[in-house]
Amino acid sequence: MAETQTGARLKALRSDRGGEFQSNEFKQFYEKEGVLQQLTTPYTPEQNGVAERKNRTVVELTRSMLKSKNLPNPFWAEAVATAVYLLNLSPTKAVMNITPYEAWFERKPIVSHLRIFGCVAYTLINSHIRKKLDAKSEKCIFIGYCIQSKGYRLYNPETQKIIISRNVMFDENTSWRWNSEGVEASISLPDDEDEGSKEPQLETNTLPKPIQVYRRRGNQPSQEKTKTLQELYTTTQVLMVADPDCFEEAAEKEEWRQAMDEEISAIEQNQTWQLVELPKDRIAIGVKWVYKTKFGPDGSILKHKARLVAKGYAQKQGIDYEETFSPVARFETVRLLMAVAAQLKQPIYQFDVKSAFLNGELIEEVYVEQPEGFEVKGKESWVYRLSKALYGLKQAPRAWYSKIDAHFQKLGFKRSKNEPNLYVKHKGEEGLMGVCLYVDDMIYFGTDDAMLREFKEQMMAVFEMTDLEKMHYFLGLEVEQEEGRIFISQRKYATNLVAKFGLKGCNPVQTPMNTNEKLTFVDGTGPTDATRFRSLIGGLMYLIHTRPDIAHSVGVVSRFMQNPTKQYMGAAKRILRYVSGTMAYGLWYEAMDSPMLIGYSDSDWAGNLDDRKSTSGQVFFYENNAISWSSKKQATVALSTAEAEYSAVTSAACQAVWIRSLLEELNCEQIGATTLYCDNQSAIAIANNPVHHNRTKHIDTRLHFIRDLVEKKVIELQYVNTNQQIADVLTKSLTREKFTWCRDMMNVLDFELRGSVESNSKSEDVLDLAENAYEEAKFGKAINKLSV
Repeated sequence: MAETQTGARLKALRSDRGGEFQSNEFKQFYEKEGVLQQLTTPYTPEQNGVAERKNRTVVELTRSMLKSKNLPNPFWAEAVATAVYLLNLSPTKAVMNITPYEAWFERKPIVSHLRIFGCVAYTLINSHIRKKLDAKSEKCIFIGYCIQSKGYRLYNPETQKIIISRNVMFDENTSWRWNSEGVEASISLPDDEDEGSKEPQLETNTLPKPIQVYRRRGNQPSQEKTKTLQELYTTTQVLMVADPDCFEEAAEKEEWRQAMDEEISAIEQNQTWQLVELPKDRIAIGVKWVYKTKFGPDGSILKHKARLVAKGYAQKQGIDYEETFSPVARFETVRLLMAVAAQLKQPIYQFDVKSAFLNGELIEEVYVEQPEGFEVKGKESWVYRLSKALYGLKQAPRAWYSKIDAHFQKLGFKRSKNEPNLYVKHKGEEGLMGVCLYVDDMIYFGTDDAMLREFKEQMMAVFEMTDLEKMHYFLGLEVEQEEGRIFISQRKYATNLVAKFGLKGCNPVQTPMNTNEKLTFVDGTGPTDATRFRSLIGGLMYLIHTRPDIAHSVGVVSRFMQNPTKQYMGAAKRILRYVSGTMAYGLWYEAMDSPMLIGYSDSDWAGNLDDRKSTSGQVFFYENNAISWSSKKQATVALSTAEAEYSAVTSAACQAVWIRSLLEELNCEQIGATTLYCDNQSAIAIANNPVHHNRTKHIDTRLHFIRDLVEKKVIELQYVNTNQQIADVLTKSLTREKFTWCRDMMNVLDFELRGSVESNSKSEDVLDLAENAYEEAKFGKAINKLSV
């Protein structure tokens, strides 16, 4: 059977020295078929350990299945067959990342039809074999799956028949109750007891052997909502780690009680509050417990976090708070820091400040109620006056930022003029250290080991912190670090997003947008769930932080969040289908010989069919490392392609100035002008020529900012052929060949393909490679083997 099903020849058979394996008939069969016979040494079963261990696994599963549903031992053969059936659908180390079923049949197994062995089941009696007033169903025991037919194996203890049927309803929480005759016992309860208040005591007896087997026709088990094993496992895990909704629920579990104790301990150690009587003219703000299970990038549980949160919505401005604004780092800054660290061949480290907001000092007079479960006996009516901030207070983020900002400056760091959450410290000509802060998470790198050690000691002496060592998971970004190379992706986030919207296991597509589809506000496909659509778009927007290849497509569908239709939902799901096939993709950052900042700017003239506004696209590379990108609809209607390109170039130039300033603060000052590539000669001419004429007099004055930058030699505009324009992917939907080329040129690659990525130090080499690669793409050659 194995040879017939696989087309492969059996070469050898290993067994113990049982008589059935050493019979003359068996030996003749070996010789006839040319199969090598292998026998274990006498009394050495471990030489056939795989088979022996699997036997034990099957027996243990069989025993558990029989006992869990109180089935007699004569059902052992049915239980064994079911156990083997389930093992073939389950993951195993023998075949990595797939199941035995998938290895054999080359397709993923469907597990939606699986049911609990031994449960009570009701099978439909076909109308042809029943009378009008007969029962429509038959109560049976589920005993396995039919191998020859798409149906379930059921046993009726009353008729002693095995039935194979496809129309079955299962009651998986119940099991058959047996009496001495092997049929269901009727349970009589005393008059003074409610039904179900007493567990019936039943006997388990041997079962009459099954006699007849017959089949019933009907509809096969529904496969409309099929689930793979991984989906089933993920769903089970989510149910197992559901966070508590209230204090009473959390108090019943040891891990959450411990988490709450740790939170209260941190608050008290930090001298956050003082227990006082509430003044008559003041109102205490309520507090509540918030529970959250934190996971690692591999889905494992990192810790259980209980946070005491103030009900800040009850605060009144001018009484409980004044200013609330607090900056956070841009993701462009985070990526730039990674690119610089990779260039310097230095690892990036990570800190997590425990209960960061509790360190922020308050200048206002704020009172809060005592937390539930931690009231002080005899003083239940008293309240806490806060000297430091609590999570949930409107001014808590600002208070924390003021505290950490003052501390960094005390340590000798200078706050960046261009990024308020970036701090830089210099030591001599070579010593450099950079720190980027995002609320209570911070990443840092340095070229001097002594500076790094000193910084770590100084921080941990003032704040209670968790040293996460090398950066590996930050704001949903998964980071892999090698010497001089950093890879960032959002694989876990993308996986969860695809699963959330029911597209796990879907057929992936090669591009995020259909080149023939134009979305407009005039759409007659009918409305869709607006909340679900907006949730999907929001999820995709966060994915753009490591996936510039979907920036344009997400920007297009995000324009229709006000009144989404089925067509817009279909376009958004297509992006998700593309993501499902490229979840392991991310950005590579590598060290270069002569790092330079270069940019690409492009525009799609009048691409929006509703208002005829154009779309600007820009991408900047710190040499070949993509650090910043944008796809944005222009604010005004352009009257020509040149005007649209000119507007896009001006916007890109502003971004270039900002990046240059950041690089200068990080000791990576750019020598000379930053090259900005544009594929429109007219736009370049307008920027280089300050003469006004009829074709440019209507252009907004602010767009001429690029002229000043060109004159000061901050920006140098150079022409690039449209076929070599990398920013093309940020302005319009492309063919598969051009899209794949642009994605590879931005270093958006699968982590497993890192060995095929080689770096070039000159932008001219990149352009030559781009031209050759695109020409190859038009002839259908393998784009994923490009060396960037």
